Amino acid sequence: MDKKSRIFVAGHRGLVGSAIVKKLQKVGYTDIIVRNRQELDLLNQAAVHRFIKDERIGYVYFAAAKVGGIHANSTQQADFLYENLTLAANIIHASAEGGVEKLLFLGSSCIYPKLAPQPISEDSLLTGPLEPTNEGYAIAKIAGLKLCEMYQRQYKRRFISAMPTNLYGPGDNFHPLNSHVIPGMMRRFHEAKVGGAPDVAIWGTGTPKREFLHVEDLAEALYLIMEKYEEPKTINVGTGQECTIAELAEAMKAVTGYTGKITFDSTKPDGTPRKVVDSTRLRSLGWAPKYSLKEGLNSTYRWAIENNSF
Repeated sequence: MDKKSRIFVAGHRGLVGSAIVKKLQKVGYTDIIVRNRQELDLLNQAAVHRFIKDERIGYVYFAAAKVGGIHANSTQQADFLYENLTLAANIIHASAEGGVEKLLFLGSSCIYPKLAPQPISEDSLLTGPLEPTNEGYAIAKIAGLKLCEMYQRQYKRRFISAMPTNLYGPGDNFHPLNSHVIPGMMRRFHEAKVGGAPDVAIWGTGTPKREFLHVEDLAEALYLIMEKYEEPKTINVGTGQECTIAELAEAMKAVTGYTGKITFDSTKPDGTPRKVVDSTRLRSLGWAPKYSLKEGLNSTYRWAIENNSF
């Protein structure tokens, strides 16, 4: 990308989109195009097509999505499937019709089968059943990455996709019901500390293993992928390091300064038993994460306190 390229960051107010904008500004890009929902409804096909054409968009970082944690995903399956499927169809097709030079679509590691061999390689896609609690979201993301792949194979479009592991960091959503595991857990520990609660209850048994990626590390990876990666097959983005939910809870207790007990509610779902992605393909491009989990949690907690996120 030339420093004066017209770059559209879809979803610029979200966790990932805001980190992408920050990275692009840091390295000197001067024509970053953003629109909020009132200015451009990405669910409106005609509006998206007009926007891409009229604004002469050269590159697209596709970070717009309806997202949420296990509670939101499991109780709003139709909404997650419809909105994310519509976003993918609208933006990818409009980019193809509007002459976008390159598009990077963001998915999620939940696209892979629930019981995929670990660490999960990109070749595991569509080899088994999905995790039922986020099936709607996963199917929409699979459709998006396949749309990119098929536009590249059929029409030679430079449309690619990246699949990050579980994300967190400054700019995250700390909603008490609809957040992902790290911001949701961070909020509960913070409120327990402030309120003097004797214990914090964690959903599930605490045994599932997860891999967590700081959003600033993701932004670095996505910039590199946009610059260097051209293959139709998706590319994983992960640290290669994992911890159990119980270990995460202990780390969160330390970060927030909570002094009570941690309990586990085994009546609540665990989700996928283990999920860590194989990022060999990305590592071969020269990327490595900078944040340890401890450093990342500390930076996220400081940001949340400073921005009154709880």
